[in-house]
Amino acid sequence: MGSLSLWERVGVRVPPTMDTPLTWNLPASPPAPTLLLTHGAGASSTHPNTTRLAELIAERGVRVARFDFPYMRRAMQTGKRPWPPDPEDVLAAAWVQVIQQLAGQGVPPNKLFIGGRSMGGRIASYIADAVEPAGMVCISYPFHAPNNPASAITIHLQQLAIPTLIVQGERDEYGTRDEVEGYELSPNIKLCWIPDGNHGLIPRKRSGHTEEGNRELAAAAIAEFVLGQRT
Repeated sequence: MGSLSLWERVGVRVPPTMDTPLTWNLPASPPAPTLLLTHGAGASSTHPNTTRLAELIAERGVRVARFDFPYMRRAMQTGKRPWPPDPEDVLAAAWVQVIQQLAGQGVPPNKLFIGGRSMGGRIASYIADAVEPAGMVCISYPFHAPNNPASAITIHLQQLAIPTLIVQGERDEYGTRDEVEGYELSPNIKLCWIPDGNHGLIPRKRSGHTEEGNRELAAAAIAEFVLGQRT
């Protein structure tokens, strides 16, 4: 990448120099690799489902840091509905700012795992090859608009160079197992299918699976991926 800054490599404007608040879940036995996660379009990084998943990942030996995009922080401060999300360049800039923030705390990008739920993971996937993290984790990736597989856009996922784990519910309305297994994806992408899970990884009662059991499966797969990739 030569002498280009991280901002130049990603192609976003530098935001104000202000640290982003982080929520940490720490394993019992440090040191441990660090996974930086953010949220989907409609719920914050401290939503109970995301919080529980982060706890389960940390229990398995990974440090988890969570952050919120600027629009979500504004919504939490004002009590207003968090919609619409920031433009994609603002979301990407927020990612870069937090990555640099962690680099200043001793976790350089090549030692950091990045990712998030739904939209947060999608934005991470746009910047991953420029940032060059140790790996990426996407949870409930939005391959297409809900229940509209004809809108799928996967071109950048065909070329992704960063080791990536996508954790996806088998019946996710943003990309079911039958749909996604027909896509041409980079060989650097590994898929973990959560049984009967929807976009929230939640199974139907009649499936015999449980919401907590599915979260545990997701956490185990994420921890195994991170611990297996760290350098």
